[in-house]
Amino acid sequence: MITPQSTSPESQAPPIDNRREQVGWYFYDWANSAFSTTVVTVFLGPYLTSIAQNAADANRFVYPLGIPIFADSFFAYMISLSVFLQIFFLPILGAIADFSHLKKQLMGVCAYIGAFATMGMYFLQGDNYLLGGVLFLIANLGFGASIVFYNGFLPEIASPERRDAVSSQGWALGYLGGGILLALNLVLFSNADAFGLTGNQAVRISLTSAGMWWAIFTIIPMLAIRPRKGIRKLPPGERYLTIGFKQLVHTLRSARRYPQTLLFLLAYLLYNDGIQTVIALSSQFGAEELDLPLTTLTTAILMVQFVAFFGALLFGFIAKFIGAKRAILASLVIWTVVVACGYLIQVGSAIQFYILATAIAVVLGGSQALSRSAFSQMIPPGQEAEYFSLYEISERGTSWLGPLFFGLALQFTESYRTALVSLIIFFVAGMILLTRVDLQRAAKEAQQGDPSYVAG
Repeated sequence: MITPQSTSPESQAPPIDNRREQVGWYFYDWANSAFSTTVVTVFLGPYLTSIAQNAADANRFVYPLGIPIFADSFFAYMISLSVFLQIFFLPILGAIADFSHLKKQLMGVCAYIGAFATMGMYFLQGDNYLLGGVLFLIANLGFGASIVFYNGFLPEIASPERRDAVSSQGWALGYLGGGILLALNLVLFSNADAFGLTGNQAVRISLTSAGMWWAIFTIIPMLAIRPRKGIRKLPPGERYLTIGFKQLVHTLRSARRYPQTLLFLLAYLLYNDGIQTVIALSSQFGAEELDLPLTTLTTAILMVQFVAFFGALLFGFIAKFIGAKRAILASLVIWTVVVACGYLIQVGSAIQFYILATAIAVVLGGSQALSRSAFSQMIPPGQEAEYFSLYEISERGTSWLGPLFFGLALQFTESYRTALVSLIIFFVAGMILLTRVDLQRAAKEAQQGDPSYVAG
């Protein structure tokens, strides 16, 4: 576990755009992407759904805390619940981090909580769907919280004109890392008999390996990242929790002075919720609606990881010529077309599934990396973790509106195709709002008075 330690004075911290520090920062994307790919995107959805189905009654319902839940919707609801909880926890943690300057330490603590909860998924079997739900809630909370602090370092390690490139390179390395572990897990799952394992045992080992990967490679950014400010002591009689609430209230009140930042946040909340829902539930859609085997789904997701590596770098390059906003809008148009085409995929057609997965891969990293770098320039100095805590509500595997919408559509229609196509509303609404955002104006408003800011 990472323990708080004295921080070097600001004058001894490495300068901005320090290559060594940036590479170390990239490796947290490499570390945590194992959770996104192996756990959220590929294995846990179908596996936890099967466990919930084992526990279901004749009407295919389970009853956690006495609440009737359609077994096939359980995983989608768990994603939604985990992020609903983040709405309460992450802003407070972000405020504490910005006040105390303990951003690095908090990142490490949350990362290892998530990693150990993921390792605990090895014990998930039979009909114990509640254990799976609880472990996923803890892991996803740890994941989301650690990303808040991780993203908060971006304005500190990269100058404004370098942030699109740095953010894109981080995302690209994340896809590569997640893809390598997923490839190893695919070999294990596909050859389970040769290793003397059942399919379920191979899945449990794969889930555990993601937690181990996450824990081991988190060591690199924890050694490389250098805080810019010394740890701030609490005033007499105060506690971090009460300071966090006070800081958050102050931030929310002052946020009204940055309408363009808030408009971008709302747009991102919508379109990225659609993106994350497609990512998180695509494996379940392929297994339950298209009747595709897990090996096909895993190879498709694996292909996405490696194509997305180049896609993230490509959109970082494109943004140099047309700007981040236009590049993001172009990616959202492609997302909308892909989701619409998903309604038409024939049952059992692996080729059609691969084609759509390739199209997603090209725009996946770019839409997310450029959104992160664009938002980083709209944050008032010294409030990075607080603002990224709001941003993280819809980041990577942590969306909540989309999975809730998908789960309800599935529960009431029992049609995965209808549930999938209903997500188009998130992309369209997000695009409409994004067209109204003035990125340069937002950056100037947020950075006014900061002497290190370079207008772009």
